[in-house]
Amino acid sequence: MTRVLVVDDDPALLKALRIGLEARDFEVTVARSGTEGLSRAAQAAPDLVVLDLGLPDLDGVEVCRRLRQWTDVPVIVLSALDSEDRKVLALDSGADDYVTKPFGMQELEARLRVALRHAAARTPSETQAALAVGPICLDVASRTVEVAGTPVELTAREFDLLAFLARNAGKVCTDGTILRELWGPGYGNEAHYLRVYASRLRRKLGDQAGPLLRTNPGVGYQLVDERPVQPRSGESGGSGHERETSGAEGTNPPAGGGP
Repeated sequence: MTRVLVVDDDPALLKALRIGLEARDFEVTVARSGTEGLSRAAQAAPDLVVLDLGLPDLDGVEVCRRLRQWTDVPVIVLSALDSEDRKVLALDSGADDYVTKPFGMQELEARLRVALRHAAARTPSETQAALAVGPICLDVASRTVEVAGTPVELTAREFDLLAFLARNAGKVCTDGTILRELWGPGYGNEAHYLRVYASRLRRKLGDQAGPLLRTNPGVGYQLVDERPVQPRSGESGGSGHERETSGAEGTNPPAGGGP
């Protein structure tokens, strides 16, 4: 079922959109402010976002800009303003389409379908034979990994996690998205599983300090292809990224993909 996040401060419109979209087999999550919308987008990993421009806390254009910092989710912007400048600004800020209020459910549904098709067309193929991020090279067909030319032994689940992050290299992949993709829909809130596997991956990849596999606390994980600049002598050595503790190794999440 396609997940849609609707961000709008109009209770009547939220109710109407929930009823109309759920009747068309969409799963609907709602948010009543820009801040709440950004939080729910990170937690729920929607397939589509329907975003009002006139929000009480953040301008919808700013919400769109912030979404585009870490996700390519299609965004359909709603506004009562039929201003060409606002349309252009929203589209330039990362929106995929623009619908002016009032609108019909058939029109909105059609635009959602188009946005989904465009998103599917630009998504990299998951059958890509080889993936490389910095010193890490993955052969998807043989399920083997090398770091700077040295083979690394990974479990099936560790390989799946690394491959998912490599396919989305440079992007922050939220905990919920990773869990649903790799473990299934029933594990969307089990973020401690990821802490265990991230810790194991870092150890096996020789990346204990986390410059390649980075943690964005409270959001998710990011695989990057370059190491951050080291602080000069006398400056704080903290990277700002959460590090996994060795105590996480005692946790036993379901392996799913085998040992």
